[in-house]
Amino acid sequence: MTKAKILIVDDESNIVEVVKYNLDKEGFRTSVAYDGAKALELARQNLPDLILLDLMLPEVDGLEVCRILKQEEKTRHIPIIMLTGKTTETDKVLGLEMGADDYVTKPFSPRELLARIRVALRRVAAPAPAELFRLGPLNVDWGRHVASIHGRPVDLTAKEFELLTALIHAKGRMLTRAALLERVWGFDQADEIETRTVDFHISRLRKKLRPVADRIVTVKNAGYRLMIDG
Repeated sequence: MTKAKILIVDDESNIVEVVKYNLDKEGFRTSVAYDGAKALELARQNLPDLILLDLMLPEVDGLEVCRILKQEEKTRHIPIIMLTGKTTETDKVLGLEMGADDYVTKPFSPRELLARIRVALRRVAAPAPAELFRLGPLNVDWGRHVASIHGRPVDLTAKEFELLTALIHAKGRMLTRAALLERVWGFDQADEIETRTVDFHISRLRKKLRPVADRIVTVKNAGYRLMIDG
């Protein structure tokens, strides 16, 4: 089986060398960009299966690269793992809110990075159900990966679509923020930063699905559920 294509984006050549060596050894096909502008060019041209993206980059910083790629139709589905030496709460929250799927704080071990990569790739490769879902004016077509309101497509990010899917598949049951983080972001442990990211994405989802926004119910101090009946 052909291994995934991974784009490594970092301006520190020693880090690129170590990451590339370990990924090549595992059979992944790698390409490299040392600045944000080149990262955008390679992502659009080559459509990698996953991007490792440093936060601090020349030309265009990592957050902006992530924001742009997650907005563009051709690249929004590509999982992005942010590699960052920054450890402040704001940096982590911004990365996740821009659409990053995960983040790894430097220094990191190659084994940890490989594990995160495999988790992200498994989530993308998981087969989507073919059936349609309807709730009032909301239609969700998993085969086409499209949600629509009154027949008009809604511009959801990949994470917003996954979040909506998780709520639908819960069939009215409440999902904790930790459960949503595990299902949508692949985090097996949650801290305050990640749980606030869930709240941010739920807020965005409600705004975009305004006619059915009241169906996404907050369970105080616990999580969220989607009201299917009633």
